[in-house]
Amino acid sequence: MLTIKNNIMAMNAGRHLDRSYEALATSVERLSSGLRINSAKDDAAGLAVRELMRADIVALRQGARNAQDGISLLQTMEGAMQTIDDLIVRMKQLAEQASTGVYSSAQRTLMDNEFDEIASEIDRIAGSTDFNGISMLDNSATISVHFGGMTDTIGVAGKIMTTAGLGLSTASIGTAASAIAALTTLDNAIQLATTARADFGAKMNRLENTVELLDTEAENLQASESRISDVDVATEMAALTRHQVLAQAGTAMLAQANSIPQMALTLLG
Repeated sequence: MLTIKNNIMAMNAGRHLDRSYEALATSVERLSSGLRINSAKDDAAGLAVRELMRADIVALRQGARNAQDGISLLQTMEGAMQTIDDLIVRMKQLAEQASTGVYSSAQRTLMDNEFDEIASEIDRIAGSTDFNGISMLDNSATISVHFGGMTDTIGVAGKIMTTAGLGLSTASIGTAASAIAALTTLDNAIQLATTARADFGAKMNRLENTVELLDTEAENLQASESRISDVDVATEMAALTRHQVLAQAGTAMLAQANSIPQMALTLLG
C-alpha cells in the first residue's frame, strides 16, 4: 500500500541499518582493542572468568618477584659468608704459624693482634650485612618468602656467624699452646660457616625452582585467559567485512525507502 503518513519500509530499513552499525562498531572496537570482551555485555560469564584469571596471573607474577627478592637476600648473605670464610682461613693460617716454637713472644704478639682484628672484622660483617634492613648473620630468626596461597611459603633461617656463634670468642694465639688449641676451634668454625653457606645455597636453588614454576604457571594461565578474552582477528575481520556490506546496503535501501512517498505526490498532482 502506498502511503505518505507512515513509511514502514523506511522504518524497517532504518532498524536493520542500526543493527548493522552496532555490529560494525563492535567489530571495530574488538579489532582496535585486541579483545573479544571489552565490557560485561560482550560476555558476562567470560568476563567474570577472565578477571579471576587476571588476578591469579598478577599474584603468580608477584610471587615470582617475591622469590627473586628472596634469592637476592640470600645472595647478599652468602656473599658476606664468603668473606667470613676467607677470614677464618686466614685466622687458621695465623694459628698454624703461631703454633711453632721458632717465633719470639714479640712476633707471636703481632700475629695475635692480627688474629684479634680479624675476629673483630667477622663480628662487624655479621652485624652490618643486611638486605632491606634485614640481617641474617647475627641471629637465627626465620623469615618467610611468600609466593602464592596462604601456605605457599619457604622459610629461611638466619645464621649466627659472629665469633660467639662460631665459637671463636675465646680463641687466642698469644702462645704456642693456645695457638695449637685454636686450630681445632677454627676447624669447627670453618665447618659451621661452610654448613651455613650450603644451607643458603640450597634455599637459593629451591627459590630458583619456585620462580621457574611460577613463571610457567603464569604463562599457561595467561594462555587460557587469552583464549577467553582475546579477539580472533581472522574471524572478526570476516565479520567486519560482512557488517560493512550490510551497512552499505542498508544505507542504500533506506535512501530508496525514503524516496517512495515521493511516488504518492505524483498521484496527488
